[in-house]
Amino acid sequence: MTLWRSGADWPGARGHFAVFPVCIQALRSATLLGFAYSFPVSPPSRSSALIMDVPEPDQSPFTAVSAHTSKLTRQYQAYLDACTPHTTYRWVGSGVLLFLFFLRIAFAQGWYIVAYTLGIYLLNLFLAFLTPKFDPSLTQDEGLEDGDAGASPSLPTKQDDEFRPFIRRLPEFKFWHAATRAIAIAFVCSWLSIFDIPVFWPVLVVYWIILFVLTMRRQIQHMIKYRYVPFSFGKTRYGRS
Repeated sequence: MTLWRSGADWPGARGHFAVFPVCIQALRSATLLGFAYSFPVSPPSRSSALIMDVPEPDQSPFTAVSAHTSKLTRQYQAYLDACTPHTTYRWVGSGVLLFLFFLRIAFAQGWYIVAYTLGIYLLNLFLAFLTPKFDPSLTQDEGLEDGDAGASPSLPTKQDDEFRPFIRRLPEFKFWHAATRAIAIAFVCSWLSIFDIPVFWPVLVVYWIILFVLTMRRQIQHMIKYRYVPFSFGKTRYGRS
């Protein structure tokens, strides 16, 4: 007597077991369909895609102020670059502004200390404009200390010396820019009562004239000694070949 029989030996086993794969497949399909219905996945909209693509901007006040300041600086530099070749118009405009400042001082009968400070500053700028970038006296002193007089570039002092162009310590454009800015600041200060310091203005005028004469005298002696002229007036000009 056989105690164990395989599933294939039972009657009707083949029909019953053949239904199992079909049931499992149907159960799997129903499970996936229910999951998809419970959690629908919609495609991302255009607005959400744009929001995801755009980085979050930095909203700090310091960054906004720095960006605005950089923009203004670039615009101001663009204006300076545009007016660089117009030398005559630039100096005419500065002269008109200086004349308006003198009119303001004359009619207001005050702010003499502002005018004196502006005069001293303009005198220093003009002196730097007339002075060569490489001072011959300092160059000779350094050459004598080092034992080589021709180590540094200097102005020619003899006829046989090599020609070297005159290079200013303060270029013309920087001179104009600094002078115009100083005149504009002085003109604004002439409208503020805090800068209206009572002084005896004839003393300031006499002191400024004495300072101007002494400074220019020393500069002219320096020009004669080292034989250089900071201006192009009277120099030989050669036409283009």
